[in-house]
Amino acid sequence: MMTAPALVADSTTQATPLVLLTTDTLPGWLEQQSEAIRNWVAGHCFTAAAGTSLAIPGPDGARLCILHGFSPAESLWAIAALPDTLPAGTYRLETTGPVTLSAEDATRLALGWSLGSYGFVRYKERKTTPASLIWPDLADHGEVARLAEAICLARDLINTPAEDLGPAELARAATDVAARHGATVEVIAGDDLLARNYPLIHAVGRASVRPPQLIDIRWGNPNARKVTLVGKGVCFDSGGLDIKPSTGMRLMKKDMGGAATVLGLAAALMDLGLDIRLRVLIPAVENAISGLAFRPGDIFKSRKGLTVEIGNTDAEGRLILADALTEAASEKPELLLDFATLTGAARVALGPDLPALFTPDDSLAEDLLRAGASCADPLWRLPLWKPYFKQIQSKSADLNNAGGDGGMAGAITAALFLEAFVEPGMAWAHIDTYAWNGSARPGRPEGGEALTLRAVYTLIRQRFG
Repeated sequence: MMTAPALVADSTTQATPLVLLTTDTLPGWLEQQSEAIRNWVAGHCFTAAAGTSLAIPGPDGARLCILHGFSPAESLWAIAALPDTLPAGTYRLETTGPVTLSAEDATRLALGWSLGSYGFVRYKERKTTPASLIWPDLADHGEVARLAEAICLARDLINTPAEDLGPAELARAATDVAARHGATVEVIAGDDLLARNYPLIHAVGRASVRPPQLIDIRWGNPNARKVTLVGKGVCFDSGGLDIKPSTGMRLMKKDMGGAATVLGLAAALMDLGLDIRLRVLIPAVENAISGLAFRPGDIFKSRKGLTVEIGNTDAEGRLILADALTEAASEKPELLLDFATLTGAARVALGPDLPALFTPDDSLAEDLLRAGASCADPLWRLPLWKPYFKQIQSKSADLNNAGGDGGMAGAITAALFLEAFVEPGMAWAHIDTYAWNGSARPGRPEGGEALTLRAVYTLIRQRFG
């Protein structure tokens, strides 16, 4: 796990100045420079456009400084590309003219730099060493470190192939997180899930040689306000007997992205030390194919007592979440959130970068959307449209796990299915996330991503801080 190694304490080591400029402040900066530097900048047509850089050589040919175009409106990712694009070495931020950094901007820049230095190195060493940055003045070291560690933990887990990250390995990762923060953890595995009345989790995971698990973490003062997080932990999804095509299966190591996001978020919240009673529930399974696999048309009684007909074995995530949400809701937490890589329909509607938010609570929705916008970690609310509930009704059971209208409104019907396992009036939200970057951008390398982690962290800090 990466712990923001690309940020270093100030020292006597010579650091190359990294001069942040905007198109408005560049002329004033040039007026204070030598004619040689002005000619160099003009000759390279550098205008300080956001995201562009230019190395300025000194009289001896060595780097005198690096100019970088900076957009204050996008401070989080403004320098996030530089750890991998600048030559190895140590750099120091400098701002000019009216470009001054608030504590919030300094913290965001430092976090972006740290996230930009991330690399998944479990199986292949990096070819280059990321550049280092001296901590910017006013930056909140603790905030940067806890968020960088949380996000990189989630990225590492999502990027790990299913061969090395099954339900038991995910449970060990959760146990490690709990141990670091003094939390307790209980893991219910295999047939014990039936004995403890988690029949849907067991049904989905029973076909695999790797037993299904329910991971239950508790932290904080038992008498404090309760916050419960639930994360979908499908460590690999073949689709079950309704098998996916090979193209659909290719990225299914990331189908535990909700669980990874929840673990990272929980680690950050525990490190922050909020006075809350935090509970984390992660149903962890592998949706495999064998003679023990659950079948289309099977009917199971859920933990809540509702019966569920299996319309499609590839709609397994909502099944395991249903049992976990039932248990979570039984404690009546003040806030209940679930995270899941649940539907392709959400990606069709909103694309890979914008997780879908579902909640019956308008106040919670507004607060979540506002929190996401404030920290460049956006969500988009979709409706829990009650008329579509008829699509998940069954003639033989209380519910069907797959929508019956040709897949139309699939993200909505999935959310409506989950809502059936949450108590009415509860402050609950469901986040349907992709948990993956399909292509690299500054601070966001291709691969696993903890979408909405910072948004929800911000919300919980505001509500319970």
